[in-house]
Formats: sequence, C-alpha cells, structure tokens
Amino acid sequence: MNRLQQLFSKKKEHILNIYFTAGFPNLDDTEAIVLALEKAGVDLIEIGMPYSDPLADGPTIQQSSQVALANGMTLRILFDQIRSIRKKTQIPLVLMGYFNQMMQYGETAFLEACKTSGIDGLILPDMPLEEYEKQYKSHFEALDLGISFLITPQTKDARILKAAELTRGFIYMVSNDAITGGSTELSDRQLAYFQRISDMKLPHPRLIGFGISDRSTFETACRFANGAIIGSAFIRVLENADDVGAATAAFIGGIR
Repeated sequence: MNRLQQLFSKKKEHILNIYFTAGFPNLDDTEAIVLALEKAGVDLIEIGMPYSDPLADGPTIQQSSQVALANGMTLRILFDQIRSIRKKTQIPLVLMGYFNQMMQYGETAFLEACKTSGIDGLILPDMPLEEYEKQYKSHFEALDLGISFLITPQTKDARILKAAELTRGFIYMVSNDAITGGSTELSDRQLAYFQRISDMKLPHPRLIGFGISDRSTFETACRFANGAIIGSAFIRVLENADDVGAATAAFIGGIR
C-alpha cells in the first residue's frame, strides 16, 4: 500500500490537495513549499512539472511554468529535489504534467525515476485511457504507482466508468470545461454535475479541481466529493510572497 492508498484508507472527507509548479517562484523553492504545506495541514501535494505548451492550464499556471523553466527547472533536477524532500516527509506526492514529458524523458526511465525518488502517483491529462491500458498499466502496477484520470461535465457515463476502472489513486473531477484559474464561483450546473458523479458511487475517492480557490468553494466541493484541489489561487499567493512559509500557512489557514 503506497502513501496515496494509506491516505485514502484513513481519511474519507475534506481531503485538501494543493498544487504548485516545481521551480516557482525560485528554482530551489520546491522543498520549502512542500514542507510548509505539510506543516500547514495539507493532506496531499500535487507538484506540477513545468511545461512549455500546456493544454488546460490557465494564465496563472502557464506563467508559473514559464518562470520555472527560465529558472532552469528540469525533470532531473525535480527528481533530485524530491529525493531530498523524501528524507524529511512522507506526505503523499503526485506529479502532474503531460504525456509528452514522460515520452521525452523515456517512459521506462521516467516511471522508474518517479518510483525511486518517492513519487506516489501521476496525473497526465492527455494520456489516452486506451494507450495507458495497453502500454503502461502493467508497469504502473509493478512499480506501485498511482494514476488519476480526469473526468469533466461532458464525459459520458461509459467513459467515466472506464476511467474509474483504470484509476489507481483518486478520480480527478474537473469542475467545468474551462481552463484552470477561471471562475471562483460554482454554478448550479456544476453542482448538478457533482451530484451526478456522486450518485454513480464510483470505487475510488473523488477530488474536485478547477475553480476551487477559497474556503467557500472548498467546502462546497467537499459536500459532493472526498475533497478538492486548489492550484491557481495558491500560485498567486506564492507569486507575491516574501516569506514562502508564512504565506503558505496563512493561505491554508484560510481554507481549513
């Protein structure tokens, strides 16, 4: 049982997952941010692999990726940082990025680096379900790595059930069909979608992301799922922070 599974076996509700971009605002901030988030009471941390051509990231996360890349962040540096982090904390860590990054690194080498550095799972939004099932599923399972697939309000029930079948970790419920960092309010249409998915009684924990930015939206998401993911709002905090630790504590304190 990896750290993700341990978390979900112990905690069923109000799971707070915070996303940030590795190497932002400074190249060496990754460890300090992870440790500050853990100290502040976050349950799960999602580390973004900076990428030059993101598909769904809004302007805030795009900008953070550009800064991180300009700072010199690479996957090899990130894996080294995670190895250092693992000497100090056992909080579940998930990498979020794109299938092309895994391919460019070398699929086998990438997955093995995830395992040996201490990553617990992956989110690759553009990884096709069929490609994963045919080419990579056995390797993920052999390394005990989780993978979370995304569903949206437009995803058909059959596709949702397939994503749930292949997920190893949590189901990532995208709250809308927009990019990250958009509206800070949840509409009746979104709430109906949350309820529809809740009624399906899927076999994995569900975390809602996109548009979750404060205590109100977090609490609303937790009414329909096991927890929620906050990204862009936290990136904005880091962007303006003089003290990463203090800013992180204040932000998480406002959510909990």
